[in-house]
Amino acid sequence: MARIGQCRRVEARMSAPQAIEAAAEARRDASITFLRELIALQPKGEAEVQAHVADALRGLGCVVDSLRYAPTEVPMRHEFAAAAAMDKEERASIIARLPGSGGGRSLIFFAHPDGEPIAGLERWKHDPFAGEIEAGRLYGWGVSDDLSGVAIMVEALQALKEAGLRPAGDVLVTSTPSKRHARGVAAALHHGYGADAAVYVHPAESGQGMQEVKAICSGQLYFSITVAGREPETTEPGHTSFAHLAVSALDKAIVIKAALAALDAERGKRVHHARIAEVVGRSTNILISTMRCGTEGRYGRMPIECVMGGAVSFPPDEAMEAVQAEIAAAVAAAAAADPWLATHPPKLEWLSGVTGAEVPAAHPLFAAVSASVHDVTGKAPFVNAMHTASDIRVPMTQKGIPTVGFGPLGGDLSQNGRHDEWVDVDDYIRAIKVAAGTIMGWCGAAAE
Repeated sequence: MARIGQCRRVEARMSAPQAIEAAAEARRDASITFLRELIALQPKGEAEVQAHVADALRGLGCVVDSLRYAPTEVPMRHEFAAAAAMDKEERASIIARLPGSGGGRSLIFFAHPDGEPIAGLERWKHDPFAGEIEAGRLYGWGVSDDLSGVAIMVEALQALKEAGLRPAGDVLVTSTPSKRHARGVAAALHHGYGADAAVYVHPAESGQGMQEVKAICSGQLYFSITVAGREPETTEPGHTSFAHLAVSALDKAIVIKAALAALDAERGKRVHHARIAEVVGRSTNILISTMRCGTEGRYGRMPIECVMGGAVSFPPDEAMEAVQAEIAAAVAAAAAADPWLATHPPKLEWLSGVTGAEVPAAHPLFAAVSASVHDVTGKAPFVNAMHTASDIRVPMTQKGIPTVGFGPLGGDLSQNGRHDEWVDVDDYIRAIKVAAGTIMGWCGAAAE
């Protein structure tokens, strides 16, 4: 009995970061087990994962809601997506509120439970659903995109509870679908859920892990341009001898591509964002990534249609509509200067687009996250400015809520065509500590 009393006195003398550190380390095995449980549920589907998350949050004393919504019915502000690109099935977000003791700022955490469609398992060296650990890496389907993010949110609340700490402000933990324009966090925001700030928890794909904070994301637009040509007037199956009497869609597509390359070079000189340019040397890019025309194997036929696909990135202080207007104007000007294209104008289609957003380095949210990272790792984090179209933008563009993101070291994501997706175990535990510390640093601390 005397020893128990002595331990409690020692614990009472701990600072909040020390108490969180001790609690998270004591829960290390339990935290790994919870992540493994989420991985094991992947073959059973998203609903099973969400139910398990909801049960864990209820066990922590949270008030838990399940928000059912249709992605196509969620309002879009400063973004859009073609109907064909959007998930049309009804989805469910788990939204848990841990009431604060009072007087503090509120915070919403979000991560996504949905991963890529399960396929290509024969390429895996580790069991995709067992959470195997080898050389400090935990392997599993969706573990880095984004089951570890979901687990970190839950385990951060567990660590606070076991450290005897309670935030002064309310904390919302939301497991919100994101893939294929599922728009789960946007649905929650538009249904009235919100907070004074938000944190997106997702492993860092840059190789920096907990030393990186996402505080800037560029906007991004996807587009396609269809260019028409004309076959020669002949009944011959081969067109080579008649090529001078035809119009090659490929040749005309190259005219448009050259115009976009000129616009890209001009924008690269004119459009400037200091924090982005410092990292990569410029602030915006136009990329033509695909060009499809003709029929494979029919090398003697004139291509009469060519479709280019591309994307443009632009800094958060540039309006999406202005970027669209510049690209449309460049395509129109190039077409007007070409005799064929002037009467057969290219068809420009916008497939999807999102506006960028950022949190200044002087913002108190960034200060709270940075302090927590420093407490855990001993080093101040840096801002990775190259997370184009990151979900940190959603609370900012939809509701004006300042948002940053962080997460553990992970890699070989299935969405990138890789296999044996993994997350670093030690960094996963560090991320739990950082998440818990961020809650106390932003919301305010109180002993239970």
